[in-house]
Amino acid sequence: MIIGTGIDIIEIQRIRSAVKTWGDRFLARVLNPQEIAYAQAHAVPCQHYAGRFAAKEAIYKALGDKQVSWKDITIINTPEGKPECHIKGLKHTVHLSISHSKFYAVASAVVETKD
Repeated sequence: MIIGTGIDIIEIQRIRSAVKTWGDRFLARVLNPQEIAYAQAHAVPCQHYAGRFAAKEAIYKALGDKQVSWKDITIINTPEGKPECHIKGLKHTVHLSISHSKFYAVASAVVETKD
């Protein structure tokens, strides 16, 4: 059963500015070590930070009133490149899509129960 859907878009420059202003403190507050490592393995890490940020926002919207923090959500990629989401303490399936261009990152999430 579908619990909810969510979508989010963010300007990559907002994430770039946050990283420039707060550096590792910002990244450690919002992303898990695996997510940071994934982004840093790319030529333009801020695009991937922004994608993960947008994905977490989309998941929050899809979950509705469920209480989860930034660090409760971990987004990793399968070997084939598909993003997967794990939510600490919740047994839900999350169908996730993340994309970015030079200026924007967007993510869409559909959350369903694992019944």
